[in-house]
Amino acid sequence: MGTISLHDTRTGEVQALEPREPGRIGIYACGPTVYDRIHVGNARPFVVFSLLKRFLAHEGYDVNLVMNITDVNDKIYAAARARGLDSAQLAREMGQAYLVDTDALGLGRPDHEPLASDTIGAIVALIERLIDRGHAYAVDGDVYFSVRSDAGYGELSHRDVEEMDQGEDVEGAVRKRDPLDFALWKAHKSDEDTAWDAPWGRGRPGWHIEC
Repeated sequence: MGTISLHDTRTGEVQALEPREPGRIGIYACGPTVYDRIHVGNARPFVVFSLLKRFLAHEGYDVNLVMNITDVNDKIYAAARARGLDSAQLAREMGQAYLVDTDALGLGRPDHEPLASDTIGAIVALIERLIDRGHAYAVDGDVYFSVRSDAGYGELSHRDVEEMDQGEDVEGAVRKRDPLDFALWKAHKSDEDTAWDAPWGRGRPGWHIEC
């Protein structure tokens, strides 16, 4: 294997690739939210990380690429209501369309493509750990990540917390301790047709933790 150098987002420098386990590389990439057919923006990460995997495999590395599929989301609920479908059906149909469209690119498939709905247990466990460590808090069935509890928040994007915009969750703003905090878990609403039990109440994951 020759030396491979990659741009490090955190440091802004080009650094030699040094796997934690020699000869093996794990890649996680955030996949699509399947509320409609994919567009160029959805296809970009699939293309970029599939090509990266192929290149690394060509160089002799054992590569494990994981790319999730978000099948529980506000956009899916809204699109399903507009079409007169239940959200799970729409997510299945659009998920299958995503597989067909990306197969047509001829780049192969990721090694694992977990659905958010199949990993609820792991998501709940992760939220519990964040709460236990003081990085998240529950309010009226919702759970929010406390942005300011993480001293390194913004390190990858090179943005100061004080200059960040408030999230899109206007409805939940009155329950947040800080406008920057974002939802890890959302309490069940009457117009949403999927929900799961959790220690802080029945509901479903927020978008960030699904990815």
